[in-house]
Amino acid sequence: MPITPATAASSSSNGVKPSIMLELVDEDGNTIGTAEKLAAHQAPGRLHRAFSVFLFDEAGRLLLQRRALGKYHSPGVWSNTCCGHPYPGEAPFAAASRRVFEELGVSPSLLAEAGTVRYNHPDPASGLVEQEYNHLFVGMVQAALRPDPAEVEETAFVTAPELFERHAAAPFSAWFMTVLDAARPAIKELTGENGGW
Repeated sequence: MPITPATAASSSSNGVKPSIMLELVDEDGNTIGTAEKLAAHQAPGRLHRAFSVFLFDEAGRLLLQRRALGKYHSPGVWSNTCCGHPYPGEAPFAAASRRVFEELGVSPSLLAEAGTVRYNHPDPASGLVEQEYNHLFVGMVQAALRPDPAEVEETAFVTAPELFERHAAAPFSAWFMTVLDAARPAIKELTGENGGW
């Protein structure tokens, strides 16, 4: 079997899990190198490529996930449908589609690019830093979810008012509002003016 970024990240001949590598970028999103995932997130953080996905059901409700308690970064907090990092050389669209399936056990029925956003968000709880050039995607999900419990603690479909109530009452990822605000024009286009987004 050929070794691809996906197989390399999950297999090893000696049983030791190999390091996951991220793509480092400049301020314009041009690739300038690679770094190991945890090292890229240690303060002050190294600017790297990431993606964030916002999927909606046919009623215009946003699919949120609460991150699994076993995750080393931002465990147990609510966040957007899916987020992650492309492997070096992997297209962000392909990475977003791959991770939605890996985390939630479903493929989007629609997935479209929604721009990019660059941010620097320290996570006070872990001391890690999200220094990211983030590719945004919006879309629809119509199939039944089959979340991976190692990745996702729970899921919820919420309307815009329900989201803002939940955001005021429960912890969310440090990057959530930044990526939501950046994706909002594409979300409004997808859900319509009456969707409340």
